[in-house]
Amino acid sequence: MPMRQNPILPGFNPDPSILRVGEDYYIATSTFEWYPGVQIHHSKDLANWELLTRPLTRKSQLDMRGNPDSCGIWAPCLTHDGEKFWLVYTDVKRKDGNFKDAHNYIVTADEITGPWSDPIYVNSSGFDPSLFHDDDGKKWFVNMLWDHREGHHRFTGIALQEFDAKSGKLVGERKNIFKGSPLMLVEGPHLYKRNGWYYLLTAEGGTGYDHAATLARSRNIDGPYELHPDMYLVTAKDDILNPLQRAGHGDLVETPDGETYLVHLTGRPTTQKRRCVLGRETALQKCEWRDDDWLYLVGGTNLPASEVEVPGTYDQAAFDAERRYHFDGDLHIDFQWLRTPETERIFRLEGGKLKLIGRESIASWFEQALVARRQQHFNVEVETEVSFEPQDEREMAGLTGYYGRYNFHYLHLTADPEGNRELAIFSSVVSHPDGKLTYWGSPVRVGAGPVRMKMRIENSKLQYFYAQGGDDWTKIGPELDASILSDECGGHAEHGSFTGAFLGVAAQDLNGSAREADFSHFVYRPL
Repeated sequence: MPMRQNPILPGFNPDPSILRVGEDYYIATSTFEWYPGVQIHHSKDLANWELLTRPLTRKSQLDMRGNPDSCGIWAPCLTHDGEKFWLVYTDVKRKDGNFKDAHNYIVTADEITGPWSDPIYVNSSGFDPSLFHDDDGKKWFVNMLWDHREGHHRFTGIALQEFDAKSGKLVGERKNIFKGSPLMLVEGPHLYKRNGWYYLLTAEGGTGYDHAATLARSRNIDGPYELHPDMYLVTAKDDILNPLQRAGHGDLVETPDGETYLVHLTGRPTTQKRRCVLGRETALQKCEWRDDDWLYLVGGTNLPASEVEVPGTYDQAAFDAERRYHFDGDLHIDFQWLRTPETERIFRLEGGKLKLIGRESIASWFEQALVARRQQHFNVEVETEVSFEPQDEREMAGLTGYYGRYNFHYLHLTADPEGNRELAIFSSVVSHPDGKLTYWGSPVRVGAGPVRMKMRIENSKLQYFYAQGGDDWTKIGPELDASILSDECGGHAEHGSFTGAFLGVAAQDLNGSAREADFSHFVYRPL
């Protein structure tokens, strides 16, 4: 079979849950504060994946206004019980300190593309929920269990409870079935059944460089569970030179031919600072069941491999092709925005333009106009053209490389207090907890008419350019550090920052007059 380079879902695509229905494979991944919620990719051959849908599209399903960075949608689980699709997810409202305000829900659909139901609320005892459909018809809900008390480990185990589909409620006793391995921080549970064994796959070690996927099994669904002979099905924690790092949080799938694969999150650090600019990505490993009824990675090691044997042949040229987006019809599925279900307040597509409505600051956790797509290549250019008539320095519109409130770069068209238009660059450079801005050089005056903007990223280097009319591109500002758009530079580094770099357009009106900015196109060009 052909070999496929990992990761199979490059860029910010963490916490994968994989499912096969007939000949179709689906992977659901976390989206955190980015709207709509949950990404679902589709494949026929495990090699080529297409972003198919995002199920959580309306206010009754998801409203994340006020959610801090890296809260929102955590670790979805996608399953099918022979009749319909089930999607389980967490909406995290607070993650810092002793408390986790994490609410777990279920939505369903007859077709993967929807329509998806309004959510059923399940519980709030922890996060990373999943749903297991047993062969006796019962459904079991599992999630990690959170303990806020001092003197107790926060990640206190994996909770199991029966879910009654008719009433839409948990029933019976809740049991803590697995405390985890000595690595601790047990989360991300998924249950499976094979040859009379229940298998429990969990994530441990946090989502940084000690991350791992741990496998355990029991003859009874509620335990006791024994650990895998190697303890960890996949991890890179003991090999800092392995190209794929931060390997853990995974899920299993079986092909029609009976082959077993593991999807898992991973990261590819760059530079001596070991920063995963593309975020936590999804990789694929081929597995084998041995005579002891334990699952192992093919190759005799639990290190994540950079290549994997798959049924299909990967189309690398399609992935590396330039993407030119025009704003006719609906917004392209590659783009997302932050937190709000009320898109009419922050953007609309009209007359072939993306019209952003200036709202709160680019650091707002409530309502800001920012539309962006994932960075999926280490070397890439993006460009756009903006038409905007700011009245003063409180009105801005432009091109941003964005991670979150404390990590972004922003080239924007604004005005001085007298209303003269000018270009400026500011950044939030690992500014947690203060959120201070760093300005790069003096503003540059520009004439009337649209302004073209370009951002070039080459590994850890970021350079802005601008032009007007038929003029050539002109550099503006110094070479900036692109690597700050990473988990490792987030407010709580890799153990508390969970997304990835986005490249896109934004507009702000801090006067409150909702001034609009028109963007004619957006180009994403791998280098």
